[in-house]
Amino acid sequence: MAAEPEVLDELRQLKARVPQLTGALAASVDGLVLAQDTTAVEPEGVAALTAAALGVAVRLTDATGRGAFRELLVRGDDGYVATYAAGSSAVLTLLAGPRVNVGRLHLEARRASVRIGALVDSARENA
Repeated sequence: MAAEPEVLDELRQLKARVPQLTGALAASVDGLVLAQDTTAVEPEGVAALTAAALGVAVRLTDATGRGAFRELLVRGDDGYVATYAAGSSAVLTLLAGPRVNVGRLHLEARRASVRIGALVDSARENA
């Protein structure tokens, strides 16, 4: 993907703005890694699981009349997994520690997902 260096740069900037992030990846909606900055998990597996969760989340928002999918937040004992729509064909998935400020996470991730979505959509249009 032509936009991969720019997407990776956005992931790194996001991790710098939210220090409690332990991982960040951009993936296609069908589960292929586009760019990643994580060492704690296997990115291909996370991207595939994100695609599965996205499928359920999209069906849930449709079935409940909540409009298009925008984001999904999962909280576990040891932290958070957050997924955000990024344009028409990608998602941003973030891993964060349990002490992350969730409001700050959402604020920064929503901004980053818009930028990543624009990069990915532009690269697909020019391919």
